[in-house]
Amino acid sequence: MTTISANLQAVTARIGRAAHGASRPVDGVTLLAVSKTWPADMLRQAAACGQRHFGENYVQEGLSKIESLKDLDLVWHFIGPLQSNKTSLVARHFAWVHGIDRLRIAERLSVARGETGAAPLQVCLQVNVSGEETKSGVVPEEIPALARALAALPHLCLRGLMTIPEPTDDLALLKSRFAQLRQLLEALQAEGLAVDTLSMGMSDDFELAIQEGATIVRVGSAIFGNRVRGKE
Repeated sequence: MTTISANLQAVTARIGRAAHGASRPVDGVTLLAVSKTWPADMLRQAAACGQRHFGENYVQEGLSKIESLKDLDLVWHFIGPLQSNKTSLVARHFAWVHGIDRLRIAERLSVARGETGAAPLQVCLQVNVSGEETKSGVVPEEIPALARALAALPHLCLRGLMTIPEPTDDLALLKSRFAQLRQLLEALQAEGLAVDTLSMGMSDDFELAIQEGATIVRVGSAIFGNRVRGKE
């Protein structure tokens, strides 16, 4: 528990310094602990240190942890690619979905969420800001129309945008990718959409993301450690 506690303290301190440097309030940035492949007991340790938001990439693994930790007051985010046949499970058991890139997926989530009687599912559109052919996400030009369509669905609450830029050591390029997502969000706000969330930045680059307005940073290895080969 000591290691996770120390890691969380270190990450929180990094978030605080980045927010202060960007003249932003620290409480304007939510730390999302990316817990894929890590066992539920490690998440319980993190929760004991005050961590509430956890992100899972795989549906069945996430559902198992949700069940194991149902005695805790946690907020579960689904952050992986979502297949049509898993939308009902995600809509019923998660509070957030970060990676929507197709209207059909959103429509299925809305229907399934409506069947639960729960509050609207909080969702973000995934944007492919780097233009990589192998990466999920909507191209920036298609964001306005898709955002309007999602905002009209009855059991979803469109909160904002999410991105995963290409791996690079070019900090200026990374910063420009994050700035592009912020500009896309500002354009949606100018159209009158009530969006307020930028889900961007991971263990190695979240300070840059915070400089450009990130409201959720997705941090895994800096909290739980590096995954060993085979865990993926």
